Amino acid sequence: MSQPYIDQLKLITDGGCRGNPGPGAIGIIIFDGSNNELRRYSACIGHTTNNQAEYHALIKGLDICASFTRKKVVCMLDSELVVKQMTGIWRLHNNDLRALFHEVKRNEEPFEEVVYQHVKRTHHFIQKADRMVNEAFEGRTVEA
Repeated sequence: MSQPYIDQLKLITDGGCRGNPGPGAIGIIIFDGSNNELRRYSACIGHTTNNQAEYHALIKGLDICASFTRKKVVCMLDSELVVKQMTGIWRLHNNDLRALFHEVKRNEEPFEEVVYQHVKRTHHFIQKADRMVNEAFEGRTVEA
């Protein structure tokens, strides 16, 4: 029997690279509306820039969220650039980021609502995702 869809998820994502550009990694944590952790994911993603890694984390995170809900996803990121581009406050000038932006938009389609929130790097959820990025660099990827 399949599980019922959850009304709202929190998607916490972080992406980074060593060197910029350089080897990249992503960290993702998904919570339900009561802050119960549902899933973690981290992985190395190859040669990338920091901003591209942030987009890749969001793309993969939304993909995973689709297995839990079709309703609302609140995306929490420490990347002001990605949040402001996704909300239309800032325009895209970089073609590589434009392609990733459109991939995120395609991954939004299964949901009734997707909200983007910029949160400080010191936020405890972001710190957890950042640790997962660093663990991926160390060869400790997570898919749970």
